[in-house]
Amino acid sequence: MSIPSTGAPQKPAALFTATLALLSFVLPLATDMYLPAFPVMADDLGTDASGVQLTLTAFLLGTAVGQLVLGPLSDRHGRRMPILIGTAVGTLATALCAAAPNLGVLIVLRFVTGFSGAAGLVVGRAVISDIATGAVAARLFGVLMALGGIAPIVAPLVGGAVVSNAGGWRGVFWVLSGTSLLMFLAALFFIPESLPKERRRPGGVGATLQAARSVLTDRAYVGYTLAFSFACGALFCYIAGSAFLLQNVLGFTVAQASVAFSLGALTATLSSTANTKLVGRYHPRLLLRFGLATMLAATTAALLVTLAGQLNRGLALGLVGIAFLGIGQVFGTATALAIERVPHAAGTGSAVLGTLQSILGGVASPLVGLGGEDTAVPLFVGMAVCSLTAVLALLLTRGGTHLSHSPGSPGDDRETPASATI
Repeated sequence: MSIPSTGAPQKPAALFTATLALLSFVLPLATDMYLPAFPVMADDLGTDASGVQLTLTAFLLGTAVGQLVLGPLSDRHGRRMPILIGTAVGTLATALCAAAPNLGVLIVLRFVTGFSGAAGLVVGRAVISDIATGAVAARLFGVLMALGGIAPIVAPLVGGAVVSNAGGWRGVFWVLSGTSLLMFLAALFFIPESLPKERRRPGGVGATLQAARSVLTDRAYVGYTLAFSFACGALFCYIAGSAFLLQNVLGFTVAQASVAFSLGALTATLSSTANTKLVGRYHPRLLLRFGLATMLAATTAALLVTLAGQLNRGLALGLVGIAFLGIGQVFGTATALAIERVPHAAGTGSAVLGTLQSILGGVASPLVGLGGEDTAVPLFVGMAVCSLTAVLALLLTRGGTHLSHSPGSPGDDRETPASATI
């Protein structure tokens, strides 16, 4: 891959890609690393499962709002500055989480970390759209998914180790703060400005609303975005309920539960790695359909087994693993297909996609805890419903036409820029 010249010095492609992957670590690190600490946090903060899960909801809602603000800003002012400011603020806010005196303060700080961390997510996706389209973009998103898959594999293992070795849940946030600092330094040195001034969208709120309208009236974009977002909703149902499923329902220790969660993340990572090869042979839409069908089959089977009272460790881990196999085929392809539709407002398109993802995750997180800490039914109901909705969302992508045409809207088949070669 070569990086287009925009007045910034050229950066080595490997370091550029690795830094984008590191920025995409924000979401999995900030959610997965402290999952093993949920039961401990509930006791220490004097709350229950839903109370602790509200800290995850606050983070995800902060991420949603942050993407809505920072995505359009990056279309107007460029990509580099929002990334640098966001990661710097996130580093400080995460350190403050480690010293939070009570649940209320922690919830507020988690919202701030989500808002600031959104910069790496939304602007990172927009950077890719600045330099690549089509199969090239799908492959690059797949590479980031594969590299980003390291985070959900390592995060619960590190979190479990910190919690189990006297670091406690506060120690987890100190580790997260250090990681956020590393993200800031990597972005500072290895992310050039990818959006030249002549391609930026001038104006204020009116221009932002116009960009949002052009994005939301593209039927195919909406379909791919909903498919991506509800697939993420299924994942966040599992993220929010995994500690209680693995420890309280299946009887794993903290360390065993961390390993079990990491195995699921490893499955998704291997699937994403395979996706980067498959996307050169099969159309991204075909891979997306396969991934969603796999998710729906696995989550529905898990729900039926649970309702029948036959859930055990083997079935739970096996069916969740199959669902993660599908997830690995969904995220990179759905993201590339969605953002490719709106190259004229990539930051806004990335923001809408990421915001819906975070909102669904934020809603799902406390809901899966409402049934109590000793049942898996709400978790698998949520995963199955989200998977089904993601499958149905693909109906909107048929034809790929605009609900109302707007100037600068892309066609179905656009050439990949010569500057974006892998």
